Amino acid sequence: MIIGNGILANAFRSFDDENVIIFASGVSNSLETRASEFTRELDLLNSTIEKYPNKKLIYFSTCSIYDSSKTESHYVLHKLNMEKTISESCPEYAIFRIGNAVGKGGNTNTLINYLKNSIESGKTIQIHSKAKRVFIGVDDVALFIHQNNKNIGNQIFNLVYPYQFSLKEVIAPLEKYLHKTGSYEMIDEGAYYDIDFEDSTKVFFKETSPEEYLKKLYNTYL
Repeated sequence: MIIGNGILANAFRSFDDENVIIFASGVSNSLETRASEFTRELDLLNSTIEKYPNKKLIYFSTCSIYDSSKTESHYVLHKLNMEKTISESCPEYAIFRIGNAVGKGGNTNTLINYLKNSIESGKTIQIHSKAKRVFIGVDDVALFIHQNNKNIGNQIFNLVYPYQFSLKEVIAPLEKYLHKTGSYEMIDEGAYYDIDFEDSTKVFFKETSPEEYLKKLYNTYL
C-alpha cells in the first residue's frame, strides 16, 4: 500500500505490497514553516496507523537531523516528532533517514533542482566551500527497500549513497551535463555532519563510484 503521489511514492509503484504501508505523503519542503502542513502529515500518519495496525509502516525521515545547524528547524523538529510517534505507536515499522532525494521533477527547492535552475537561468550561486551533502535517487530508495525490507525492522536506517559530496564535485558534472557554466561566489563557510553509512548500502552501491553515481542521477532524472 502506497500513500502519496510524489516522486518517492511513484518510485514504489512496481513494488507495491498490500502487507506494507509506504508512507510517502507529507511535508517535502525542508524550508516549510507553516504549522498546518506539519499537522496535516501527523494527522494522516495517526489515522493510517489506526486504520492499519497490523501492517508494517515504512516512513521517510531526513539526514538533516544530523546537521547541527538545523536543530531548531521546523522541518527537522517535525521529522523527529514523526519518528517518535511511529516508534511508540507501530508494532512493526522501519524509518529511513534519506539524504537529498533526486527524482524527475518534484520539489524545486531540492539542492539538485536549485543548482540546475540557477545554472540554466544564469543566477549567481553562493558556494560554501566547506559544505558536503549526501544524495540518493528515488528509484534506488525503492529498489533497496524492496530488496532489504524483510531485514530491517523497528529501527532507524540511514539510506543514502555512502559518500559525502562537496559542492564542487556536484556542480562540475552538472555543468557538463547542461553544457553551461554557472556563475558562483565562493564563500569560506559551510559544514557537513557525521553520518554512519550502513554496511548494506555499501554493498548495494559497491559497483558505482561517486563520479558515476552523480552522472547516473543527472542522466536519469534531469
